[in-house]
Amino acid sequence: MTDVTLPSGGGAVAGASSATTASDVMIAARLDRLPMTGYQKLIFGIIATAWFFDSIDLGSLTFLLGSIRTEFGLTPAQAGFLSSMSFLGMFLGAAISGMAADRIGRKLVFQISMIFWGLGSVWCYYAPDATTLGYARLLLGFGMGMEFPVALAIVSEFVPTKKRGRYLAILEGFWPLGFIAAGLLSWYFLTHFSWREMFLAQAVPALFLFVVRFFVPESPRWLADQGRSAEAEKVMTEIEVQVRKRLPAGAKLDEPKPLPAVARGERRFSFMELWQGEYAKRTVMIWLVWFFALLGFYGLTTWLGALLQAQGYTNTKSTEYVVLIALAGIPGFITAAWLVDAWGRKGTCALMLIGSAVAAYAYGNAPSFTMLIVFGLIMQFFLFGMWSTLYAYTPELYPTRSRATGAGCASAVGRIGSLIGPALIGVVLPNLGNGGVFALGAGSFVIAAVAVLTLGVETKGRSLEEISS
Repeated sequence: MTDVTLPSGGGAVAGASSATTASDVMIAARLDRLPMTGYQKLIFGIIATAWFFDSIDLGSLTFLLGSIRTEFGLTPAQAGFLSSMSFLGMFLGAAISGMAADRIGRKLVFQISMIFWGLGSVWCYYAPDATTLGYARLLLGFGMGMEFPVALAIVSEFVPTKKRGRYLAILEGFWPLGFIAAGLLSWYFLTHFSWREMFLAQAVPALFLFVVRFFVPESPRWLADQGRSAEAEKVMTEIEVQVRKRLPAGAKLDEPKPLPAVARGERRFSFMELWQGEYAKRTVMIWLVWFFALLGFYGLTTWLGALLQAQGYTNTKSTEYVVLIALAGIPGFITAAWLVDAWGRKGTCALMLIGSAVAAYAYGNAPSFTMLIVFGLIMQFFLFGMWSTLYAYTPELYPTRSRATGAGCASAVGRIGSLIGPALIGVVLPNLGNGGVFALGAGSFVIAAVAVLTLGVETKGRSLEEISS
């Protein structure tokens, strides 16, 4: 490839062809040299807000499950099966949307995902029985599952290398915030209305898709990789214009430093590429981590409120305690967001998993209510730190042509774990009690930690193209 660069001002070189300045390596270089300004933060904020709404949708069942069990007279096993329907939908959504986003684009798939979870929320409100509610949660979960890999691809492809890990970790930080909001909203609706009105309220944020439609551009990295050079150049030029508007007076953009081009024949995507060469090892590792991390996480958190109610606490009181415990997730994701850049993705991920295992086991064997709260706070600190690291790490492992597919498939495998987790806890609880439930979760986290320590690669400080070269 001819080594053409942009001048420090940032526009296309006069006389340079669009195909040259909009090649995938040049687009990547032009994106990575940009400073992090209010424009990229706006795009990030929009994606993070949608992520926040998703967290409310999924987390609300933790707080509403007790009331739903009472209304429909569900056994623990039936309640666990109901909880698992969301994760079945997420499995299907994540598996389909990743490949769809790599084929037809990130932006369109992201908008479609919001339509599905909005319709699912409305259906939950009208569900006359537990079976219908399960189908509604399946649809809602499908939409949420669609969103995850696409959101990760968008953020990872827009944020410069030096800030990428931090912002991906912060993105996941909106999850505990949404979980806390779900608890507060559930408390309000359970106090003044019922669980049905809570689901109806969750449908309203689906209108946020119009914000995505008008303010979030298609990924120029994806456009360039697809050979759509003119579109990539148009989007990239507009991004540079928006960034330049937000620079201090007289500031210039750095010149891009593209990596050597890779032959087009080597950059065609197929699902089997996830299993070729170095990617096979990465795929095995990240699938094991997602499966066991989510099995443990959702197996425990979906039942937190119900377990407290089983010990004699009212719906309202148990909701208050779960929200209190979830507050520790805020410093957890902040710590992880700092560590992934200061220390690295691999070590931080292992630390958060091992910390989650120790805290989960201690929580399940707490000798008093005070220690239950203390261990619960520690557990949530590590759990949400784990989430932040996992979401920062996963999209970095694959190239642009298969990034959403790789992240989507990993998420889908994780959803199998999250599907099994709540149902498995519903079976374990009557036989082994709370101690057995949390020992199961702790063991899952240990297996995930071993996988990342033995098979993981470090991606800290490396461009996406360098990692996949």
